Amino acid sequence: MSEVLSQNEIDALLKALNEGEVDAKEMKEDSKDKRVKKYDFRNPQKMAKDQLRTLEIIHDNFGRLLQTFLSGYLRAPVKTSVLTVDQYAYNEFSNAITNPAFLSIIEFNPLPGEIIIDISTDIAFAMLERLLGGSGENTVESRSFTEIEITLLKRIIQRMMALIAEAWENVIKLNPILSKIETNPQFAQIISPSETIALITLNISIGSIEGMFNICIPHIVIESIMDRLSTKLWFTKTKRSSKKDDMEVIEDRLKKSSILLKAELGSATLSVRELLELQIGDVIRLDNMKTDEAKIKIGSSLKFYCESGTIGNNMAVKITKVKKDGDDTDE
Repeated sequence: MSEVLSQNEIDALLKALNEGEVDAKEMKEDSKDKRVKKYDFRNPQKMAKDQLRTLEIIHDNFGRLLQTFLSGYLRAPVKTSVLTVDQYAYNEFSNAITNPAFLSIIEFNPLPGEIIIDISTDIAFAMLERLLGGSGENTVESRSFTEIEITLLKRIIQRMMALIAEAWENVIKLNPILSKIETNPQFAQIISPSETIALITLNISIGSIEGMFNICIPHIVIESIMDRLSTKLWFTKTKRSSKKDDMEVIEDRLKKSSILLKAELGSATLSVRELLELQIGDVIRLDNMKTDEAKIKIGSSLKFYCESGTIGNNMAVKITKVKKDGDDTDE
């Protein structure tokens, strides 16, 4: 927005023009020069701010999923937050990686190419110490990872694949696959050094240990879906998500849930002495008559009434009635 001049400033400018102190042509040339913007051909900006904002939303969601997962998996307080989302040339990212490093190269199926997840060694060693029974608070000197340590960390990264897919589900259905683990940055050249990448940096704290979690996404990987990386499209899809589909998912998960079901024929009260003196063939008198209906409980709640019997050599019950709200029968 152009600057608004006061009346005194306008009068002073007109006076300077009339007296020749200021040349109008020079002012026009200066204004033209200001319109020229520098363009770095070695580091072209291929992603719009709106697209970077969408990447930030995606990985903010990923950060929350990762925080929940690591808190339960490591049995430790974990906090995550997105620090920056920006675009760089790949060589700027690769040159900044320390050696040794912990780099996960991931196939971003069905998109072409691979991405890199760079976890700082402080965080990697803190996770290892928690997995091996330690407090995760001890600092470890910079050293290379052993084969056993890489195997343990690899299991964590493989579990993160589902979190990545869930974070991206509003944009595209991904099937990320961990391709390999590298500890030397020289062996993690997935694209040419001058190629543009989106770099998402998260801060992770495990207890008192803090470190960086970098996600490097080359432009060529997401080039085919750049039109979907729009905040407008993101919120439109979010609003149009079908409630019916959500209900079907919830119903499907409920159907697969395991619950305890009990059939109670009756109850009896025994003293400890009577319990200890029980022998084979003893008869315990229940509070129910033979003709009374037995109860079926789901968890601790009475839901059905039934009759007891046998099928072949197996004990069985036959449901006769569903308990309705308002029934006076004690649970």
